[in-house]
Order: sequence, then C-alpha cells, then structure tokens
Amino acid sequence: MAEKKRSFFGRLAQKIEDVLTFRTTPDETTIDELEEVLISSDIGMQTTMDISEELRARIRSDYLNTAEEFREALREIITRMLDKKERLALSGETPLIIMVIGVNGVGKTTSIAKLAWRFKKQGKSVLLIAADTFRAAASEQLSVWGERLDVPVIKHKEGADPSAVIFDGLAAAKARNTDVIICDTAGRLHNKSNLMNELAKMNKVISREYPDAARETLLVLDATTGKNAISQAKEFGSVADLTGLILTKLDGTAKGGIVITLADELDLPVKFIGVGEGMEDLKVFDPADFAASIFEG
Repeated sequence: MAEKKRSFFGRLAQKIEDVLTFRTTPDETTIDELEEVLISSDIGMQTTMDISEELRARIRSDYLNTAEEFREALREIITRMLDKKERLALSGETPLIIMVIGVNGVGKTTSIAKLAWRFKKQGKSVLLIAADTFRAAASEQLSVWGERLDVPVIKHKEGADPSAVIFDGLAAAKARNTDVIICDTAGRLHNKSNLMNELAKMNKVISREYPDAARETLLVLDATTGKNAISQAKEFGSVADLTGLILTKLDGTAKGGIVITLADELDLPVKFIGVGEGMEDLKVFDPADFAASIFEG
C-alpha cells in the first residue's frame, strides 16, 4: 500500500516540503504559501482556512519555531479532521447489512465486489442483493461478480421494485444465516424525491424484516472528480442517512486532499479507500496512517 500512497500524495508531499524548505521559521508567509498548496490539492477553501487558522493559533500558543514543529502540527490537525472515531459496524457484530449508493461510473459495483471478497477472507458468509433495478445491466454486473467470488446474488428483472428485491434478499439471508448482506441500491440523482422515497421504503423493509441487524449506508465517490465528489455527497446526504464513505481511484489522482475536505465539510467518516484495481486494493481507512502518508510522499 505504501507505494500506491506515494503515487497519489507524492506531489502534495513535495509541495509542502518545498514550502517548508525555505521557511525555517514558520510565519504568515509560510501559511499563505501552504494555503495555495492545499487548495491546489483539492482541499476545499473552508477546510483550508480552518487549517490555516489553527496553525496561526498553534504558532502563537505553542511557539512553533521550526519547520519540523510546523509539519507535526499540520499532521495533527489533518489527522483530527479525518478521524471521526467511527469504524465499520462489523466488529464481531453479525448480521451486518450494508447499503451501497453511488452514481454510475464511480466504481460502486466493483467496490461491492471488493467488500464481499474482504468479508469472505475474514471467514464471513456473504450475500449480495441487486436492488439497483433501474440501471441497465446493473443486476447482470453484480451477478458476474457473484459467480467470480462464489457469493450468492438475489435479483429480480430490470425495473422491478427495489424494496421487493430487498425483501427477498433478506429472506434468503435469514434462511442461510448469512453474516454480511450487501445491497446495491439506487444511484440516481435526477429525481431526488423518488430516490428519497425509494431509499425510505428499502430502509423500512430492512427495519421490519431484520431489526436486529447492524447497519451501514455507504456512499461511493470517485476521487478523480475532485470537488464534484463533494457536491454528490451533499446531494445524497440530503436524501439518505449516510454512515460513511468509500473513496475510489485514489491511485489515479494527485489531488488526494479531497479526502480531507469530505471528512471535514460533511462530518462523515471515510471508511474505505480504493488504491488500485485488485481485490486487495480496497483498504480500511486509517486517519493517522493516511495523514502521515502526506508527509512521507
């Protein structure tokens, strides 16, 4: 994972080092130059200003006199912004139902497959529910992954009621005493009221049919879309009770700072990051490790 981290944070790390190399004593100019670096790395304006203000306060209160002290203070601030003190609900808690949301092209189906693979490696039984019934070929794509991973998939015909698919999937999961149920759910934003009603119906079915199950609702976002990912997250957050984010394609962007902005502005934990195409490349997000990687390059 270290090599892939360097690939998407190398430029940010180098830019930070360039600022600090010529500023042995941190001052207002250091902060001004750092702001330019952060914004150019897809860290949002408000998040950047928050970081700057705290650094100014730390310079005054903690007497940051060296580049190393400044660097450590920045790392601590970013770690705190990223760490929402939440982890995936599966901590010995089964059954677990994960609803996965995301627009076309963000890597939703692949992320579901990687989650299924991950849980199977942990010795958990997994079942997939193809409840994104309005996207052409969505069920077929999920079925292909199910066959590859030897994981059962519950699906209906295209255009079927998603809640009916959820109902049948939960019945199958209960009959098989399945540990982890992953639901591929709607990713449409063109009609928010319909999407809200659809998600509400599915959640009602889950609450009624499996009230004791642990729950997650994860939104999949493509890191390469930059600030557009924030807009998507806000839109989905307005219609769904999100519990966390999966951020994909971090190996394909030099602007990994979007992770910091998402966690800070949305106050949502990033739970997984995608750093490659392999099954093992969906990683559990570690805030401290992620923040440290910025400075390792």
